[in-house]
Amino acid sequence: MTVVDMSTSYAGPTTSMYLADLGATVIKLERVAGDEARGWGPPFVDGKSAWFAAANRNKRSVALNLKSEDGREVLFRILADADVFVESMNPVKLTSLGIDPETLCARFPQLVYCALSGFGSDGPHRDRPGYDLVAQARSGLMSVTGARGGAPQRVSTALSDIATAMSAAMAINAALVRRFREGIGDVVDVSLFETDLALMAPRIASFHAGEVEPTPSGGTDSVLAVYQPFETADRSIVVAIGNDDMWKRFAYEIGLDALANDPELATNAHRQLGRERIRQHVARVLATEPASVWIERLTRVNVPVSAVQTLSEVVQDSQVQFRGSLLSVPGSEGSMVTVRSPFRLGSVPEPRNERFPELGAHTYDVMCELGFADADIERMASDGSIYVSNQTTPVRALS
Repeated sequence: MTVVDMSTSYAGPTTSMYLADLGATVIKLERVAGDEARGWGPPFVDGKSAWFAAANRNKRSVALNLKSEDGREVLFRILADADVFVESMNPVKLTSLGIDPETLCARFPQLVYCALSGFGSDGPHRDRPGYDLVAQARSGLMSVTGARGGAPQRVSTALSDIATAMSAAMAINAALVRRFREGIGDVVDVSLFETDLALMAPRIASFHAGEVEPTPSGGTDSVLAVYQPFETADRSIVVAIGNDDMWKRFAYEIGLDALANDPELATNAHRQLGRERIRQHVARVLATEPASVWIERLTRVNVPVSAVQTLSEVVQDSQVQFRGSLLSVPGSEGSMVTVRSPFRLGSVPEPRNERFPELGAHTYDVMCELGFADADIERMASDGSIYVSNQTTPVRALS
């Protein structure tokens, strides 16, 4: 499959990276000035953005000026043999360039067109710009995140972008299955806002069913009880009690036999009502020993538990190390890593891990594959319709 990715920032590039990880040939179409994420930093390693590297492995970079007629002609030549097109542009700008969904799908009926946006392709706010922070705020996600009694907080990672990318990649693959069966493409419409609404689905459902409107609570207000962080003698841990039997094993193991045998705490509904009473007793006991003791004891009785790890611990985590979850960026001598896709295929024992492309590194190669003569490539590079890097790498053919 050939994926043409004209998106910028993080959600769209992560979408196409996941498709590349699954074996697609991804052509990253950039402005002649490059994807804005190339400048996101610090941190930079040898002048390269770690954020950009994290979302752009396994791709070829072609730099075009779509405001020029020649630049758009190159795009159309690429799309003629492409399977998927990914973009994250303003709908008005798409229409002015003749690359909106209606126009492109009429011209290339085989194409699966994926539009990523802040709020979706229609509705009163379709033209508004959207970033992760805005989506987290508007979806209500921030309203339930933070310390008990404190101000709302953003989940401190690109949550909306990465979850949107997973949704988009799933929908694109479904559209490709349909195309194999019916012979025509489709339009995939994915937004940061609706992704975060999906992440909030259980909270929205509970509120709609009559639950009091939630506020930041430090992660103590799950439908499950006990399901929250606690302080031990040396650091924070989390304990996740998923059923009644697990509750009894937990309470017995930490020496709270009276609570384990209390009929008023026998079910999760009961424990919800007694949440504060439970919290006080559990907090008092867990504070008497270091985290390592409780993790060993609770793991032995099959109660889900973990230390709240820092990133310095995460990158050294034995499970992360064993599974090869971090991929060293080729050519960085270990100073840059990306995170392996959250899916594994038995048919692909080793992950594809090619270095992120330099801006325009494959413009010349791709244009040659499309049949452009050297004289035409030189002319377009001279008038700014394309950007050709002097650093090219051997890569697989377009199709």
